[in-house]
Amino acid sequence: MSDTRRRVKVYTLNEDRQWDDRGTGHVSSTFVERLRGISLLVRAESDGSLLLESKISPNTAYQKQQDTLIVWSEADNYDLALSFQEKAGCDEIWERICQVQGKDPALDITQDPIDESEEDHFEEIPETSHLVELPPCELGRLEEIADLVTSVLSSPIRREKLALALMSEGYIKKLLGLFRVCEDLDNREGLHHLYEVVRGVLFLNKAALFEVMFSDDCIMDVVGCLEYDPALVQPKRHREFLTKTAKFKEVIPITDSELRQKIHQTYRVQYIQDIILPTPSVFEENFLSTLTSFIFFNKVEIVSMLQEDEKFLTEVFAQLTDEATDDSKRRELVNFVKEFCAFSQTLQPQNRDAFFKTLANLGILPALEIVMGMNDLQVRAAATDIFSYLVEFSPSMVREFVMQEPQQTDDDVLLINVVIKQMICDSDPELGGAVQLMGLLRTLIDPENMLASTNKTEKTEFLSFFYKYCMHVLTAPLLANTAHDKTTKDQQDGSTKINPVCPDNFQTAQLLALILELLTFCVEHHTYHIKTYIMNKDLLRRVLVLMNSKHTFLALCALRFMRRIIGLKDEYYNRYIIKGNLFEPVINALLDNGTRYNLLNSAIIELFEFIKVEDIKSLIAHIVDNFYKALEPIEYVQTFKGLKGRYEQEKDRQSQRLNRYRRDARSLDEDEEMWFNDDEDDEDGESTEKRMEDDFSDSYGKFMETKKGAANGANGANNGKAAAIPPASPVVTPNSSPSSSVKTVALPPTCVVKPTLVVGLVDYPDDEDEEDDEEEEDQSPRKRPRLSS
Repeated sequence: MSDTRRRVKVYTLNEDRQWDDRGTGHVSSTFVERLRGISLLVRAESDGSLLLESKISPNTAYQKQQDTLIVWSEADNYDLALSFQEKAGCDEIWERICQVQGKDPALDITQDPIDESEEDHFEEIPETSHLVELPPCELGRLEEIADLVTSVLSSPIRREKLALALMSEGYIKKLLGLFRVCEDLDNREGLHHLYEVVRGVLFLNKAALFEVMFSDDCIMDVVGCLEYDPALVQPKRHREFLTKTAKFKEVIPITDSELRQKIHQTYRVQYIQDIILPTPSVFEENFLSTLTSFIFFNKVEIVSMLQEDEKFLTEVFAQLTDEATDDSKRRELVNFVKEFCAFSQTLQPQNRDAFFKTLANLGILPALEIVMGMNDLQVRAAATDIFSYLVEFSPSMVREFVMQEPQQTDDDVLLINVVIKQMICDSDPELGGAVQLMGLLRTLIDPENMLASTNKTEKTEFLSFFYKYCMHVLTAPLLANTAHDKTTKDQQDGSTKINPVCPDNFQTAQLLALILELLTFCVEHHTYHIKTYIMNKDLLRRVLVLMNSKHTFLALCALRFMRRIIGLKDEYYNRYIIKGNLFEPVINALLDNGTRYNLLNSAIIELFEFIKVEDIKSLIAHIVDNFYKALEPIEYVQTFKGLKGRYEQEKDRQSQRLNRYRRDARSLDEDEEMWFNDDEDDEDGESTEKRMEDDFSDSYGKFMETKKGAANGANGANNGKAAAIPPASPVVTPNSSPSSSVKTVALPPTCVVKPTLVVGLVDYPDDEDEEDDEEEEDQSPRKRPRLSS
């Protein structure tokens, strides 16, 4: 259907008294057999589905507002509105509605809505009580007029009658004429009455009255009346502010006079609602719903008119990115775009999509890249707000833009790097801007909002891009403020382990905490990329330097980062932690904290409790072997004794496993000698002992898997995954003599070292007497140790 006259948007009023857009379509009025009457039908222009089917009831009150709106209620708390693209289409449907109801199309309302409670008693009240007769508009009758307006607010019927009377007699303009007289005479009593009258007329909640009151020749007098609140000692100077202080800046001249007038009107009405009128009471909260709708539809219209003016927006972006544009002009342009985006939030989803796509096509992101890097704080703040609107609308659109940049620009001026640097350089002591930017970065790198279902490459490509081009910028302050004396050789003499800026400077500590929060998010959601980065940069060691900070919140952030890593229960991370002895700074912080019962104490103990409960064997062995003497005096929790207990249990299990399948001393010595002789020709030239130390000293977990496989292999469960046994080695079985032996499947020799390592790890002097003990062979199945824990 190409007839734009009948093109409409369907709105419904939600519980929050905001209009929800139900779709765009074309309206018609036809007889519907099922409803047995003439009905309004709206079919969606996208697929022809039925958006609205509403019978024109003889008793329904329809209102025509702003020439292109028809509003009515079909049931309690269910208001509908049709917003027409053209006035002609609105007039046609309005005439059709009036024809069905037998009303005069010249009126803007077809019925007097009757409240249910009043309808029940309608016949009991004399008809004359519903008539509202306005007193003559004279100075001496202002008190009477004010009392009348105030008295009708509690009655829906009387409000309607008063609204009709005010419209039919041109009463509003007469009242505003009296205002000018009273002000000239400095008649404060009359001005106070006029305040009550105008406030009461606004509370009548009628769009037809708003059209008169907010017209160019009346609105400033309405504002003037509202200055004289009887509760104030001195009147407010709202008109002075609107005419002199508040300046209308046209960054690009607006040639459309209708658009300019609409902008002025919307600003002033918004000012009346937000600044002048007092906060409505519980009984008055619905009195201004039409005023809210009036502003809403005005904003929708302004955004639509600006969006359709391609020449205007093109000129805005051309000047915004032009190097010749002076700073003050650019500041005005950025503020305009910010206000423009703020207005767009009143649009419904599909309209907002079209709006931001228009901005993207005009080059909003390249423009932001330029202005966000400027020195002007106001410009940067406005640009950040615009960027937040874009990220909220479509993170994928922003990601797609930034991934195309490396082909044409340097790392330093990439949009995301510009955002990161602005976060790092935030001059606000409370880092308000940095917190906002960190939230935006988090949204951009969150895999949950990446288009995995339709475009599986977005997550992989963007994260690869981010870690290649941006991650080093994000972590730069962290690495700079954790320069360790073992890793930074060019430190000045006399420096401590940590850069003194970090523990003493609160703002720096806050920034590092924000960066750690983002890195912790990466650990939880990025797995492979962040793991590679942590290993390559030895990042956890640098983070744990912050455990020395005097700012407890920063030490807790560092601890939380390590806790998330351990929470993954990833053996690669565990081996990295063991090899780097990275529990040392955590345990030092626990000991330095002493007996103080605080958050740091609880968080560190929770970390070790998690390791105990989850039975992370490699970490348990490392902690007990290296730190138990220091931790043993801590008895107010059972965590560390529990770790020791877990360790002893595992040691006993492994000792039992070894003894069950141990060969006699002579065979063992011969086999080991053969094995070591075989290894002497290793291509790396290192001794077996050296290889064991280098390859497996930090691999308690792998060792456990090998022993499990060895036990399976010895029991005949050869499933292809059993641990290796030296080729041609005799094995003493439970029921055989030491001289009888069986051949086993030879597996790669690289696995064989692990059983040898077991002896070094778990054989203690007090276990030596058990090595030749044959009683283990008769152990009942019930008492046999499990192969895994």
